Formats: sequence, structure tokens, C-alpha cells
Amino acid sequence: MKIRLFAVAAAAVVCGAVAAPVPAVADEIRDRQWHLNFLQVRRAHAISDGTGTTVAVIDTGVEPHPDLSSNLLVGKAFGVAASGDGRRDEVGHGTGMAGIISAHGHGSDDGALGVAPGAHILPIIDSPDGAQGGARFTAQAIDWAVAQGADVINVSSHGGPSAELRIAIAAAIASDVVVVAGVGNRPGQNSIGFPAFYPGVVAVGATDRSGRLASLSVTGEGVTLTAPGVDIMTTRPGGRYSAGSGTSDSTAIVSGAAALVRSRFPDLSAAEVIRRLTLTATDAGAPGRDEEYGFGVINIVAALTADIPPLSPSTAAATPSATDIAAPPGGGGGAAGVVALVVGGGLIGGFVLIVLARRHRARRRPVP
Repeated sequence: MKIRLFAVAAAAVVCGAVAAPVPAVADEIRDRQWHLNFLQVRRAHAISDGTGTTVAVIDTGVEPHPDLSSNLLVGKAFGVAASGDGRRDEVGHGTGMAGIISAHGHGSDDGALGVAPGAHILPIIDSPDGAQGGARFTAQAIDWAVAQGADVINVSSHGGPSAELRIAIAAAIASDVVVVAGVGNRPGQNSIGFPAFYPGVVAVGATDRSGRLASLSVTGEGVTLTAPGVDIMTTRPGGRYSAGSGTSDSTAIVSGAAALVRSRFPDLSAAEVIRRLTLTATDAGAPGRDEEYGFGVINIVAALTADIPPLSPSTAAATPSATDIAAPPGGGGGAAGVVALVVGGGLIGGFVLIVLARRHRARRRPVP
């Protein structure tokens, strides 16, 4: 597991474990991507493949891979060894996330297939060697991704709060970007990390092959959605493949789903994209929103096809402002946060879903 030290002295950990890459035969890979059938990805691709969208992958970099050759953009590196264009990966984690999001395979059924194979990947390094990094580097990476016009930002890592990171997240949300982050993994993490815990971020937990909450997934009031996160086969450096488990993988799946929705409905705001993803999620666990599954397990086909009425002006006004999100952390036991209302439409019963957009109360303890 990769550990990165945040400037606030809390650790940032990649939200997943990566198995050693294996030179698997490419035509076997698709069969091992069980999540594609679980999510009905082929059916979704008949509606949208993510064309016209850009997903920024803020991670360890993305090495060019045959299954990513058509959609890997020139990126940027931040951090201790800030050099290069983001298209290198000494760890393999970022390359894996990129593959989950938008691998296009090679040939009709060879290689890995991503959730949004038509989307472009903007590779941004905030932790080049997998051992050192900081919240300020992630914040800089987010700012740069926004400046490059990213539609979705994927952060498959977690750590402690930081004023710089909070401000960068607020600016991204104010710029109409969908920000998706992993909640973190047990046993090393016991509470939802940052940036997932910031208001407005889609905080993602993991499910297993049966659709149940994975034992590794952190829970709490901040969970927004869950998605498959166990034994997820994807791309790795050197043209190889391997499976990994963790909320990193779940986060990448939700980022791919957001790209599909943004491609299918280009006029929707980021808030409406998130609303569509949450209102169409398959309810699991306790009825309604809960601390394990959030609004439920991502349902990509429903998100692309459901008849969801637009946000009303009053509902939009209730969404937390960038100023509120960017407020610096308060003293111990600070005030509770803002409530953002998401109004449900016809296909899901017309009820009101309440999204708790919490301010964090106190700094989370360091991850071991």
C-alpha cells in the first residue's frame, strides 16, 4: 500500500491494493473484468462512451499502454520530483485507475475495457514515487486540472484535511467540475478521508462481486455512492495487467460513469450530473441513504436513461457555495455542515433526498 505524507502531518494513502502485474494474455483480460457485466457496461456504451469528455487522474502518473493509446493526453507532474508530462508511473496505481476509467482495449475484444473508453485521460502526478507527496501537491494538481478544462477529477487516495486542498476542491466545484474521491480502506483507515469528506465531492465506497459492501470499505455519513471494488482487472505499466481491490477502483468506476453522463448530457451542470448518479443508484443496505452504501450502488444504465427533472432554482440555491466549502478548518468540535437538497423525480418515487454536505469537525488522526 502506498503511503504519502500530507503537509498537515496526516498520511494520504492510495485507496487500494495492487497485485503484482502479470503478462496475462490480452484476450483473457476482458473475461476477467467481472464488473463490466455487473454494471451492464456494454449496454451503457450503446448510449454513451464518454466521447468529448476529459477525466483528470491525479495519482502516480499514467504510463502509455496499448489499451490507452488513443485517449492519453499530455499531463503534468507536481511534487518532490516535479518533472515530466504525467505519462510515467513508477508505482502502477495511476495506470490502473486510467484503465478502469477509459481503456479502449485493442481489437474487438482484446485487452482491458474501461467504463468510458471514449473519454480522454489527463494524467497528473502528485506522488511520483508512491512514497512522498503532500496535500499542497494534490491541491496544485486539482487547480491545474481545472485550468485545463477537465470535466471530471479522479482522486483515488485519501488523507487528512488541509486548507490548500479545501480551497482547491471548492474552486473545482465552483468551476463546474465533478470531483470524485475514495473514502479509504480498512484496516488502515477508520473514517472517511480527504478530499472525499469535503462537501460537494462524490465520496465512493466499494462493493464486492455480490453487490454487498466490501469489508475493506470505510463507512460513515459522508459516503455518496458505492461501486465494485474487489478484484478489478485493469491496465498496468509495461503493457501488462493485474487485478486490484479497494475504494481506488470504485472511485475510478464512478469517475467513468460521470464521464458517460457528461458526454450523454453535455448541458448538465456538475451538480446535476451528481444528482443523476445519486438518484438512479440502486438502493442497498438500509432503505434510503445510509452510512455504508450512501445513496446506493452505481447504476450506469439508469443514470444514462432515467427521466430526471432539472434542478429547481430554489434547490440549486441550497447547494453549498464555494466560499462555505473553502472555509478553513474550525477548532475542535466545530459546527455541523450545510444541507444540500436533491429533489427526486418521477422514476424514483418523487421523494426528497437529503445530501449531508458536512464540514469536518476536527482533524482526522494520521493513518498508520
